[in-house]
Amino acid sequence: MELDLLGTHADRAYPILAGLVVPRPIAWVTTLHENGTVNVAPFSFFNVFGDDPPLVIFAPGDREDGTPKDSARNAKRTGEFVVHLVDESLAEVMNRTSAPHPAGVSEAEHEGLTLVASSVVAVPRIAAAPASLECKVHSIQEIGSNRLVLGIVHRVHVRNELIDAEKLRIRQEVYHPIGRMAVPDWYCHTADLFEMTRPRSL
Repeated sequence: MELDLLGTHADRAYPILAGLVVPRPIAWVTTLHENGTVNVAPFSFFNVFGDDPPLVIFAPGDREDGTPKDSARNAKRTGEFVVHLVDESLAEVMNRTSAPHPAGVSEAEHEGLTLVASSVVAVPRIAAAPASLECKVHSIQEIGSNRLVLGIVHRVHVRNELIDAEKLRIRQEVYHPIGRMAVPDWYCHTADLFEMTRPRSL
């Protein structure tokens, strides 16, 4: 089947692409509202896009009325955000923070999430997350109704048991974030792993 996502099937672009490009990592993002509350929201249009400088991008869609979501507004205003990775122990609370709340209501407070101070940004981190990335906004690109927040990663925090302290490599055999699958409600585990050695030369 051939699908025209700019024409006949434009209204199906989101579920088709979100069902095909899987699994997607989840960015559980904290930002600071102007009233001082901590906004928490998950986004699966997210990934790391480079290492020199360390670059992440997440794409918060607009609210149904076309206005930017709190995460986008807060990141633009403050120039800072923190991305948290989500493991199975946090799946339920992460999902609950996707519920729509009035602007300025803290999902962190609503869900009883323990926050800790970040090192180089004012936005606090979620203590229970297996890893968090302190980011400063590089730029925000708007393409149609898409809003891409590009962030430079200034600090990474990782649970001690998830990293080889000598090699500074993540211990993939014990790090199992969940992934986002098709809309509306599908997720996946990442514990079923296999290895393939990449060819070094032809």
